[in-house]
Amino acid sequence: MIADAYYKFLGIINSQEFLRSFFDNRFYLILLVILLLRIKYTTYKSMWLSALVNIPGTILHEFMHFFVGLVLNARPCNFTVFPRRSNDGGYVMGSVCFRNVTFYNAVPASMAPLMLLPIGFYINRYLLPYLTPTFMNYILYVLLQTVIIENAVPSRADFRVAGTHFSGVILYGIVFLSLFLVI
Repeated sequence: MIADAYYKFLGIINSQEFLRSFFDNRFYLILLVILLLRIKYTTYKSMWLSALVNIPGTILHEFMHFFVGLVLNARPCNFTVFPRRSNDGGYVMGSVCFRNVTFYNAVPASMAPLMLLPIGFYINRYLLPYLTPTFMNYILYVLLQTVIIENAVPSRADFRVAGTHFSGVILYGIVFLSLFLVI
């Protein structure tokens, strides 16, 4: 009886009519993202539960710092995704330390998580159309995109590191401004 109810439920949520109405309504997408974020924020009372929920995004975020720092000779050291308490009572989910932060690598190494945004865009544009349109695939897609986009945002510490070398901020400001003027 439970198995019949389960299969009937699956039949309803995977029907073409339900999927079309669900996929075409942005309200459900926003509702789903907010529910996912609420679930995430309820875990913040426990450092280890919070770490468990945040670990995929933390790995992506910190890997981007590590990779860009490695490419630009910031000499990354001490890569960690294990949480710890910060001085203000919050949690630090992960970190990457660098031994050679200079004017030319401070901004890109600290703003590296922004490179996750093109990855999320690529997944949306080129991989989503190949997914079989099922309710579960849609939920997994929204979860993946939420993790990617949320962890693409640099932290306050990242902005602090980027601002340590004012000449680097000016350099990259000019580079980005000139790119926008050319386009």
